[in-house]
Amino acid sequence: MGLLEQKRHFSVNLLDWYMVNRRDLPWRRHNNPYFTWVSEIMLQQTRVDTVIPYFNRFIGNFPTVQALAEAPEEEVLKNWEGLGYYSRARNLQAAARQVMELHGGEMPQDKQAVFALKGVGPYTAGAILSIAFNQPQPAVDGNVMRVLSRYFLIDEDIMKGSTRVLMEELAGELIPEGRARDFNQALMELGALVCTPKAPHCLTCPVMEQCSGRIAGRELTLPVKTKAKPPRPEQRLVAIVEGRGAHRGRVLVRQRPATGLLARMWELPHVLAAPAAAGKAAGPLADEPAMALLAGSLWAEGFAARPEGLATHAEHVFSHIVWSLQVYKCTEQDQNNELPLIAAEARAAYDAQAATREGTAASSAVSPESATSPSEPGTPHAQNISTSLNDGELLAPSDVSDQELSTLTGKGDGLTYRWIGPEDMDKMAFPNIFLKLISSYFAGAYDDVNE
Repeated sequence: MGLLEQKRHFSVNLLDWYMVNRRDLPWRRHNNPYFTWVSEIMLQQTRVDTVIPYFNRFIGNFPTVQALAEAPEEEVLKNWEGLGYYSRARNLQAAARQVMELHGGEMPQDKQAVFALKGVGPYTAGAILSIAFNQPQPAVDGNVMRVLSRYFLIDEDIMKGSTRVLMEELAGELIPEGRARDFNQALMELGALVCTPKAPHCLTCPVMEQCSGRIAGRELTLPVKTKAKPPRPEQRLVAIVEGRGAHRGRVLVRQRPATGLLARMWELPHVLAAPAAAGKAAGPLADEPAMALLAGSLWAEGFAARPEGLATHAEHVFSHIVWSLQVYKCTEQDQNNELPLIAAEARAAYDAQAATREGTAASSAVSPESATSPSEPGTPHAQNISTSLNDGELLAPSDVSDQELSTLTGKGDGLTYRWIGPEDMDKMAFPNIFLKLISSYFAGAYDDVNE
């Protein structure tokens, strides 16, 4: 069988299989360009089963491009909370505003116009144009490259740009006339359900008879893919600061910078313990120096807190960093005779690692990814309204609101800090790891620390 016949076999049999076996997914029930767009952004590096409830909630709250464009960013991030890769949500909203401003709220059907939307790459543009508008545009992602590499026995490294171009040309040639919508979804479906990365289900594959990779016994070694650089390990110390006095029943959180990793999301205060040696995992720090360093980092931001003991260990994995977290329960201090003791214990440990932390400022949450002023657009304006009296009590002027009372600005990093209670969890967007830690605290999970 020649190459042309092999291509025809692939297209015909794949479409026949898809029409019988396609999954009932919420974004497939309507040829709505906005729904297609949202689903494709959510599906980037995320499993379908994970995306479905997020998609339903997101569309329920932002049913149109206009609704998304006009929503407060905090609300958009809250609806994305737990899905990860939060820049996707920010880019999606920015692109929705582009559609409103440049295209009257209607998704453009021109390839260059779609590609110009923020956060839309070649794959997403092809998916939108083919699925929503049935245009014969290829939509090539990792699943598609895996299927094509195996079926056509392509030995080129799929991490190279030249290989992507080759795959896009090949995928475009395979699209039957007038069937772009179904064909591209069929190709994605085959990669997700049958031609899986580690254990392909060759015996149930609709195109197995002409699969060159299977015939050559190469189905487990294709595609060829250069190994990505392993993520950098970091050991971080996290403070769950339990409030006292006016802050009783609350914990201290802070908002990240306006740009960079997890931009503008809320988190527990944390500090980089020490950078790991190249190629080695970051090892845990002993409790005594860890608690001293953590107290010192809080003191430098204007908060007096005494670590009481280790609450838990946790891990958060990014594409390029792995945070290993030592989480300490801390108590806010408001007595003058306690403050010098904290400073004396902590300052030496804090200063000893200052040079190291300056060298890793780009990844440290105490030295944020970018020196962004908290008064920049999109970042809430805050002021430090606490004053330390001679008796050591932390008080605030009597003419400020409860909201102002709970909002402060760090003395060193300039980030916005707030004291929050359980009722605030539904209003503020947290990375999943901090959402879990704070929710566990309010549920009483760490009540027995150092009791």
